[in-house]
Amino acid sequence: MKAIWNGAVLAESDDTVVVENNHYFPADALNREFFKPSDHTSVCGWKGTASYFSVEVDGQSNHNAAWYYPEPKERATAIRGRVAFWKGVQVQP
Repeated sequence: MKAIWNGAVLAESDDTVVVENNHYFPADALNREFFKPSDHTSVCGWKGTASYFSVEVDGQSNHNAAWYYPEPKERATAIRGRVAFWKGVQVQP
């Protein structure tokens, strides 16, 4: 699977975990040059508190376009150390 935004491959891996129709990529599959930390967080009742990255490609920013669970709840341990995408990021084979 590949995560693509603004013509750049943000992440690529044959080892994604699908939860709620989102592909969670291993952290080491990310092309880190495109990611900036964000202060944004959100809470999911069964997964825990999500942290976010903003994505920057060719001078354009997509704020909070990637998220991950640094300390997922027990039912969501399969996504520990993994990152998912939204906000226009295309995830495709």
